[in-house]
Order: sequence, then C-alpha cells, then structure tokens
Amino acid sequence: MKRLAVLPAVFAALLFAFTPVAQAADAPQSTTEEISQLDINSANAESIASALDGIGLVKARDIVAYREMFGSFRSVEELAEVRGVGMATVDKNRHKIVILSD
Repeated sequence: MKRLAVLPAVFAALLFAFTPVAQAADAPQSTTEEISQLDINSANAESIASALDGIGLVKARDIVAYREMFGSFRSVEELAEVRGVGMATVDKNRHKIVILSD
C-alpha cells in the first residue's frame, strides 16, 4: 500500500522534469547581429567589404583607391562619389559608417 502512495509523487516529478518551461514574454531575446561602426578613412578593403552591405571586395578596393587619390572622406555622402557606389548603398550603410578626422 505504501508503494502505491509514492507513485503520484514519482509521476509528478517525472512530468515536471520533462515538461519544457515557457520563456517569459518580457525576457530579452538573444541576437547574433552585432552593431559596429567603420571608420571609412582608416579601414582597409577587406574590412570595408565585410562591414558594408552591397559592397564587395572589388568595390571596397575602389573606395580605398579613391581615398588614397583624393584624401580622407569629409562626409558619408562623399562615398557616393566613388564610381559604382550610389546614394542607395550609402543610405543603407549610413548607420555603420563614421568619419574620423586625422
């Protein structure tokens, strides 16, 4: 008779152990997106290509070549002067780009 009295407790313990716990609605969600900013006046082509959307390695090399030819960028908008980089690409990446003075 004592064995039968233990069964509900064992069943409840097993049920509790294998029942998934719901995540609280107000708990912060983890994210893999990392927000970082890129100094367009000091970054190398590989860094530019990996950090900016719509900019591949060839276009990033063009950005570095433009910077070497004409000097440091004075504004984010000046990036659109690089052949093949339009204002749409600049606007898409504006939050990632910083202009630091030398």
